[in-house]
Amino acid sequence: ENTMNLSNMPELKLGIVAVSRDCFPMSLSENRRKAVVEAYKKNFGGEIYECPVVVESETDMMKASKDLREAGCNAQVVYLGNFGPETSETLLAKYFDGPTMYVAAAEESGDNLLDGRGDAYCGILNCSYNLKLREIKAYIPENPVGTPDEVADLINEFAPIAKAII
Repeated sequence: ENTMNLSNMPELKLGIVAVSRDCFPMSLSENRRKAVVEAYKKNFGGEIYECPVVVESETDMMKASKDLREAGCNAQVVYLGNFGPETSETLLAKYFDGPTMYVAAAEESGDNLLDGRGDAYCGILNCSYNLKLREIKAYIPENPVGTPDEVADLINEFAPIAKAII
Protein backbone atom coordinates (compact mmCIF):
# COMPACT_ATOMS: atom_id res chain seq x y z
CA GLU A 1 0.00 0.00 0.00
CA ASN A 2 1.45 3.33 -1.06
CA THR A 3 0.51 6.12 1.33
CA MET A 4 1.99 9.51 0.78
CA ASN A 5 3.91 10.90 3.72
CA LEU A 6 2.75 14.47 4.28
CA SER A 7 4.88 15.11 7.35
CA ASN A 8 7.37 17.06 5.26
CA MET A 9 4.69 19.39 3.88
CA PRO A 10 5.55 22.92 4.95
CA GLU A 11 3.27 24.84 7.25
CA LEU A 12 2.33 28.05 5.43
CA LYS A 13 2.30 31.19 7.55
CA LEU A 14 1.16 34.13 5.43
CA GLY A 15 1.77 37.73 6.40
CA ILE A 16 0.42 40.88 4.79
CA VAL A 17 2.20 44.22 4.83
CA ALA A 18 0.75 47.46 3.45
CA VAL A 19 2.84 50.11 1.74
CA SER A 20 2.02 53.76 1.26
CA ARG A 21 3.61 56.73 -0.50
CA ASP A 22 4.21 59.42 2.12
CA CYS A 23 2.17 62.02 0.20
CA PHE A 24 -0.97 59.90 0.82
CA PRO A 25 -2.69 59.39 4.16
CA MET A 26 -1.23 56.23 5.70
CA SER A 27 -4.67 55.38 7.12
CA LEU A 28 -5.90 54.75 3.56
CA SER A 29 -3.47 51.84 3.12
CA GLU A 30 -4.07 50.67 6.69
CA ASN A 31 -7.87 50.58 6.38
CA ARG A 32 -7.70 48.91 2.98
CA ARG A 33 -5.30 46.27 4.40
CA LYS A 34 -7.72 45.58 7.27
CA ALA A 35 -10.57 45.15 4.76
CA VAL A 36 -8.51 42.62 2.76
CA VAL A 37 -7.69 40.62 5.90
CA GLU A 38 -11.37 40.59 6.93
CA ALA A 39 -12.40 39.44 3.42
CA TYR A 40 -9.76 36.68 3.44
CA LYS A 41 -10.90 35.39 6.84
CA LYS A 42 -14.60 35.66 5.92
CA ASN A 43 -14.35 34.13 2.42
CA PHE A 44 -11.73 31.44 3.02
CA GLY A 45 -11.42 31.09 6.80
CA GLY A 46 -7.75 31.73 6.11
CA GLU A 47 -5.30 32.84 8.75
CA ILE A 48 -3.07 35.74 7.76
CA TYR A 49 -0.74 37.73 9.99
CA GLU A 50 -1.32 41.47 9.72
CA CYS A 51 1.94 43.39 9.95
CA PRO A 52 1.22 46.56 11.95
CA VAL A 53 3.99 48.53 10.21
CA VAL A 54 2.87 50.46 7.11
CA VAL A 55 5.91 50.86 4.88
CA GLU A 56 6.62 54.40 3.69
CA SER A 57 10.44 54.33 3.93
CA GLU A 58 13.42 51.99 4.08
CA THR A 59 13.39 52.28 7.89
CA ASP A 60 9.77 51.07 7.89
CA MET A 61 10.74 48.30 5.46
CA MET A 62 13.40 47.00 7.87
CA LYS A 63 10.90 47.18 10.78
CA ALA A 64 8.23 45.35 8.77
CA SER A 65 10.69 42.63 7.66
CA LYS A 66 11.77 42.10 11.27
CA ASP A 67 8.13 42.01 12.43
CA LEU A 68 7.14 39.40 9.80
CA ARG A 69 10.20 37.30 10.66
CA GLU A 70 9.44 37.43 14.39
CA ALA A 71 5.80 36.48 13.68
CA GLY A 72 7.12 33.35 11.93
CA CYS A 73 5.82 34.27 8.47
CA ASN A 74 7.30 32.30 5.58
CA ALA A 75 5.32 33.95 2.76
CA GLN A 76 4.30 37.59 2.40
CA VAL A 77 1.73 39.63 0.57
CA VAL A 78 2.84 43.20 -0.14
CA TYR A 79 -0.30 45.28 -0.50
CA LEU A 80 -0.34 48.64 -2.20
CA GLY A 81 -3.22 50.40 -0.51
CA ASN A 82 -2.19 53.33 -2.66
CA PHE A 83 0.90 54.26 -4.66
CA GLY A 84 3.86 52.79 -2.76
CA PRO A 85 7.51 53.82 -2.36
CA GLU A 86 9.31 51.85 -5.13
CA THR A 87 12.60 51.23 -3.35
CA SER A 88 11.18 50.20 0.02
CA GLU A 89 8.37 48.07 -1.38
CA THR A 90 10.65 46.12 -3.71
CA LEU A 91 13.29 45.62 -1.01
CA LEU A 92 10.59 43.93 1.11
CA ALA A 93 10.87 40.99 -1.32
CA LYS A 94 14.67 41.13 -1.36
CA TYR A 95 15.06 40.94 2.43
CA PHE A 96 12.26 38.46 3.03
CA ASP A 97 13.20 34.80 3.13
CA GLY A 98 10.25 33.31 1.29
CA PRO A 99 7.84 33.92 -1.58
CA THR A 100 6.34 37.37 -2.02
CA MET A 101 3.22 38.42 -3.90
CA TYR A 102 2.40 42.01 -4.84
CA VAL A 103 -1.23 43.14 -5.09
CA ALA A 104 -2.97 46.51 -5.08
CA ALA A 105 -6.23 48.16 -4.13
CA ALA A 106 -8.73 48.99 -6.84
CA GLU A 107 -9.70 52.63 -7.01
CA GLU A 108 -12.76 53.50 -5.02
CA SER A 109 -15.00 56.44 -5.44
CA GLY A 110 -16.62 58.21 -2.59
CA ASP A 111 -15.95 59.95 0.67
CA ASN A 112 -13.29 57.59 2.00
CA LEU A 113 -10.61 59.03 -0.29
CA LEU A 114 -9.35 62.41 0.83
CA ASP A 115 -8.32 63.55 -2.62
CA GLY A 116 -10.57 61.06 -4.38
CA ARG A 117 -7.70 58.84 -5.55
CA GLY A 118 -5.20 56.25 -4.46
CA ASP A 119 -3.16 55.44 -7.59
CA ALA A 120 -2.48 51.84 -6.63
CA TYR A 121 -2.78 50.60 -10.23
CA CYS A 122 -0.07 52.94 -11.42
CA GLY A 123 1.90 51.93 -8.33
CA ILE A 124 1.85 48.22 -9.16
CA LEU A 125 3.12 48.92 -12.70
CA ASN A 126 5.93 50.96 -11.22
CA CYS A 127 6.61 48.22 -8.67
CA SER A 128 6.92 45.47 -11.31
CA TYR A 129 9.32 47.63 -13.30
CA ASN A 130 11.46 48.26 -10.22
CA LEU A 131 11.49 44.56 -9.23
CA LYS A 132 12.79 43.75 -12.72
CA LEU A 133 15.44 46.48 -12.54
CA ARG A 134 16.69 45.09 -9.23
CA GLU A 135 16.39 41.48 -10.44
CA ILE A 136 14.18 40.62 -7.47
CA LYS A 137 11.86 37.68 -7.99
CA ALA A 138 8.27 38.06 -6.85
CA TYR A 139 4.83 36.86 -7.84
CA ILE A 140 2.46 39.36 -9.44
CA PRO A 141 -0.92 37.89 -10.46
CA GLU A 142 -2.22 38.51 -13.97
CA ASN A 143 -4.80 40.96 -12.58
CA PRO A 144 -3.16 42.23 -9.39
CA VAL A 145 -5.58 45.07 -8.64
CA GLY A 146 -8.90 44.55 -6.90
CA THR A 147 -11.47 45.13 -4.23
CA PRO A 148 -10.88 43.54 -0.80
CA ASP A 149 -12.82 40.43 -1.92
CA GLU A 150 -10.86 40.18 -5.18
CA VAL A 151 -7.53 40.61 -3.38
CA ALA A 152 -8.61 37.93 -0.88
CA ASP A 153 -9.19 35.63 -3.90
CA LEU A 154 -5.67 36.42 -5.14
CA ILE A 155 -4.20 35.61 -1.72
CA ASN A 156 -6.12 32.32 -1.73
CA GLU A 157 -4.64 31.52 -5.18
CA PHE A 158 -1.15 32.51 -3.96
CA ALA A 159 -1.23 30.20 -0.92
CA PRO A 160 -0.61 26.89 -2.79
CA ILE A 161 2.02 28.59 -4.99
CA ALA A 162 3.80 29.91 -1.89
CA LYS A 163 3.58 26.49 -0.25
CA ALA A 164 5.12 24.84 -3.33
CA ILE A 165 7.99 27.35 -3.32
CA ILE A 166 8.60 26.88 0.41
